[in-house]
Amino acid sequence: MSVPDSVDVLIVGGGPSGLSAALCLSRACYKTAIFDSGNYRNEQAHHMHMFPTWDHKDPDAYRLAARKELEERYPHYVNFVNLAVTAVGRNDEGKPGIGGFYAVDAEGGTWQGRKLLLASGVTDILPEIPGYKECWITGIFHCPFCHGYEDRGADSVGVLAIDLMAAMPPITDGIVRNVLQFTKRVVVYTNGATEVEEKLKPLLAKKTEVEFDNRAIEGLRKEPVGAAVTIQFKDKSEATHGFLMHSPKMEMNLAYVKGLELQKSPMGMELQVSQPWQETTEPGCFAVGDTGTMGKIIVAGVAYGTFAAMGIVKQLQAD
Repeated sequence: MSVPDSVDVLIVGGGPSGLSAALCLSRACYKTAIFDSGNYRNEQAHHMHMFPTWDHKDPDAYRLAARKELEERYPHYVNFVNLAVTAVGRNDEGKPGIGGFYAVDAEGGTWQGRKLLLASGVTDILPEIPGYKECWITGIFHCPFCHGYEDRGADSVGVLAIDLMAAMPPITDGIVRNVLQFTKRVVVYTNGATEVEEKLKPLLAKKTEVEFDNRAIEGLRKEPVGAAVTIQFKDKSEATHGFLMHSPKMEMNLAYVKGLELQKSPMGMELQVSQPWQETTEPGCFAVGDTGTMGKIIVAGVAYGTFAAMGIVKQLQAD
């Protein structure tokens, strides 16, 4: 079957939300081009959770199964482009009567679509602490619902109240309370920022299992057993925990967007969208998954991918 360069919907991102949207659009007999760079936020994780029938299974296997389903059942409506996108924008300027959107892939191919769906996710901005990157996912967990259960019963857990978690005490408070389900002792590390302790202590005053430690951190070391991580301090002392919790800053993967009027949410970690159809502030452009929802979990990405597809169908049928 020949591959068209003009489709109904351009989908940037081959993760769960983009695949979900493509499935819904295929069911309505609309053609899509799904651009998949092969880079995923959870590519270091070996297990996904909180997804019925897929709990504690490989996210790669999920993506492959969803893609296979689309290719085998809806071959006339889905077109997978195994390339990153270098540019997307509107066709309006200088091209009267064309309308819609364009996408340019990494090999210079140009694609046309009546609607645009952004599902390219976010990138975690890891703090510049020696050893942090090596411990990420294997010993440092960002979400106590996604990780932690398998390591329940640890003697202690460390929580890094730095950067985003230092700036947003309610987030840190919630994570600490969740982690107490897995251990009887939690130590909150502020990396020398005593003012962070002052903000957090009133929130956790009733939690006698919680301690605060303001020592400056020198580095982190992944231990060979389980998820254990050792924190190395600048005073040459050390502390080892069953695992660490830290939610880093995030940055949306939208460098390829050209000239679209996209506004961010108040927190700035996802695009502002209208509910329930996930349309951005640029008419005809939708955002799903980590790009368009505050709840950055797979099951939410799948759900909102479907809602966005339904909203797109309504617009396509109204054109």
